[in-house]
Amino acid sequence: MSTYKIDAAHSEITFKVKHLMITNVSGSFAKFDATMESEVADFSDAKISFEANVDSISTNSADRDGHLKGDDFFSAAKYPTISFKSTSLSNKGGSDYTLTGDLTIRDVTKSVSFPVEFGGTATDPYGQVKSGFEIAGKFNRSDFGLSWSAITEAGGVVVSDEVKLHLNVQMIKQA
Repeated sequence: MSTYKIDAAHSEITFKVKHLMITNVSGSFAKFDATMESEVADFSDAKISFEANVDSISTNSADRDGHLKGDDFFSAAKYPTISFKSTSLSNKGGSDYTLTGDLTIRDVTKSVSFPVEFGGTATDPYGQVKSGFEIAGKFNRSDFGLSWSAITEAGGVVVSDEVKLHLNVQMIKQA
């Protein structure tokens, strides 16, 4: 069994949510951790666990970040992490995979599936074996209790229910 740890310096966890249904607001998490265990070269048997620190959320607006950390959204003081534990990583052909697992936000856990593109494996200048993955998907925030909403004077929605995730991840094979 090989164990891999995330290379945080060469990985990013980002999201986008429509604001006023006319533009996207982007954000990211600065503190996160992930582990992957796999015995086969194509990672089809991989077991993956991931955590993001809610207090590390950034949308380039201190007021908005504070609102997201509060009880209307993530309730960071009570639920400091967002977590994911895989149940399967299935190869759909070539470099295309589907990652399925349990996503936990606040105190709600739901099964989700995301498309994954395996970028390949390379050895860096320091002899570390790294594998790259790009994960892009979406989920409904209200499914996880992130149901705060407001309506504009014209009756429009301020914040979309759909959250788009985009993760670029390098995993380092452990000795």
